Amino acid sequence: MEIQSAIPNTAISQNTTSVNTSPHNKNDRGRRRFAFDKFMERVVKIFSFFSPLLLILIIAGLVIKSIPVLQENSLSDLLLGSNFKPFTGDFGLLPFILSTVYVTVISIVIAIPLSILTAIYLSEYAGKAFLKFAAPMLDILSGIPSVIYGIWGVLVVVPFIRDYVGPWMGIETTGYSILSGGIVLAIMVFPVIIQIVFEVMRIVPNELREATLSLGATKWESIRKVIIKKASPGIIAACILGFSRAFGETIAVLMVVGNMVQIPHNILDAGYPIPSLIANNYGEMMSIPMYDSVLMFAALVLLVIVLIFNVYSRWVLNRLEKKLN
Repeated sequence: MEIQSAIPNTAISQNTTSVNTSPHNKNDRGRRRFAFDKFMERVVKIFSFFSPLLLILIIAGLVIKSIPVLQENSLSDLLLGSNFKPFTGDFGLLPFILSTVYVTVISIVIAIPLSILTAIYLSEYAGKAFLKFAAPMLDILSGIPSVIYGIWGVLVVVPFIRDYVGPWMGIETTGYSILSGGIVLAIMVFPVIIQIVFEVMRIVPNELREATLSLGATKWESIRKVIIKKASPGIIAACILGFSRAFGETIAVLMVVGNMVQIPHNILDAGYPIPSLIANNYGEMMSIPMYDSVLMFAALVLLVIVLIFNVYSRWVLNRLEKKLN
């Protein structure tokens, strides 16, 4: 009897001890979790300021490096001048700016319609078997190095422009041209836009498709008037990403665009985009006075163009989202 009575007393005492200490343990755990949450909040806040700070530092560095050439030349001479002769002190960047804009516009004019139509087919019409084949192909295209695209452009696009497009337009050309750069760049942008638009369109609820079809709309009417409208913010975001990549692409365009310092008068003329200028000449910049500074200023101009485009695109995207909501 004494042994039996000791067992429940011990259990009771242990339970009492646990009951008495558990609130303190819970309070301690709660304080530790709260302190850890506050610590992680500060860490996340610090890293959230890092991205804009990095952009500011990049801009500041480029501005500082550009000061020497800005002191020797007016801004209008640099941006609107067409003569680029570093040995004589002429640093007109207009041919490079126009070449960059022309190549990018051509690539986007080609890439956006084809990419969106391809994404529509994959999302709305393609069967599962074809999707299993197409999805890995898009991933492979996204991962191919740009120099491979450049080699393909030299072997395929340049001869095609020289032997077929030029004679058809009545223009003699070597094939190394603004159009060649735009075509190669468009092919590089294809996978980026297609993958994003495809994912955005798949997110659109099937109920919307079924509702429009039940009202008598054809499949294309349902896609055009409902699905594309609902997915339009994501489609615009995909085009923004495509533009951003097109502006800064270097190696592939450098290999097919011709790299001639001139203002292109048609799409079969050779050009010289800003990224190609920087990539080709950065190693030789120390031998010519002011060359370092003008290349940094060219990089600053390219960065400003990309920022202006992205800010404007974001503004259009926000207005569209408000209108749809």
